[in-house]
Amino acid sequence: MTPKALLEVEDLKTYYQVLRGHVKAVDGVNFDVDKGEAMGLVGESGCGKTTIALSILKILPSGGKIEGGKIFFEGKDIVPFEEIEMRENIRWKGISIVFQGAMNALNPVYKVGDQIVEAITTHEPDIEKADAEERAKKLLELVGVDPSRANNYPHEFSGGMKQRAMIAMSLACNPRLLIADEPGTALDVIVQAQVLKLLRELRKKLNIAMIVVSHDLSIIADTCDKSAIMYAGKIVEYGNIISIFKNPLHPYTRGLIGAFPSIKAAKSRMISIPGFPPDLLKPPAGCRFHPRCPYAMDVCNKQDPAFLPIEKAHYVACHLFPKA
Repeated sequence: MTPKALLEVEDLKTYYQVLRGHVKAVDGVNFDVDKGEAMGLVGESGCGKTTIALSILKILPSGGKIEGGKIFFEGKDIVPFEEIEMRENIRWKGISIVFQGAMNALNPVYKVGDQIVEAITTHEPDIEKADAEERAKKLLELVGVDPSRANNYPHEFSGGMKQRAMIAMSLACNPRLLIADEPGTALDVIVQAQVLKLLRELRKKLNIAMIVVSHDLSIIADTCDKSAIMYAGKIVEYGNIISIFKNPLHPYTRGLIGAFPSIKAAKSRMISIPGFPPDLLKPPAGCRFHPRCPYAMDVCNKQDPAFLPIEKAHYVACHLFPKA
């Protein structure tokens, strides 16, 4: 593990037990996040992005289980941690999350400020209620909400304000790592831009590390230093944002970038990726992308490609780049 890594995930495998067998939602992924760094997890729906986030916090739904691998946080492997240790030492205080659809996570019958106070007092039982209320107001101010709105109910907040309130709540116990799962969901483009700007500003002001989960490459480009491109439970490309956008290596990454229109480039037809993601109960042999890949070779449906460094801090798992 690198000395400065805040989080390092090694060969993580998380499967879901269903009636027909095991869904290999995350199947051997590796990445790290340094202190103050932002990393993006990108891919189609169902590729395993959110499962990685839930695995890091060990809050998988029923049937989900970490089957292998390690998750180092501040040098300690937290996979063996018991529930009480995760709750008291890791969640909220070390790692916090803003869930997808967070705008609907606020309890409609409690004031917004009271819900933030509850998060603080639950994890810091020795704090005085007056101090917790003062911190809740400062957190709302930090995310751009007038502190007086702490006395409002969720239905009195707009969608963007609810998202800001959830971000404030996630920061209640001063975590070192914040996971934002689809932060732009259900927001119009103007409000989405404001929320993304807020995340950038909070990261700089608080020196907090972030993992941003999204299917939208433009969001990742706007908020992150580096990105992991996921497909069917695996990371197929990993590197800094500039390298991935200027020189995408994996055919799936090229397809994702080609599917986005450019306001600067000459008028051209957008590229779509044919076919559908595979069934992760029975993923295809070899490279999981080969049934949809325009460059597929005989080796692609027989052998899983190695994850190799091609450029400085730029990795890809593809037989188009054989090991030297």
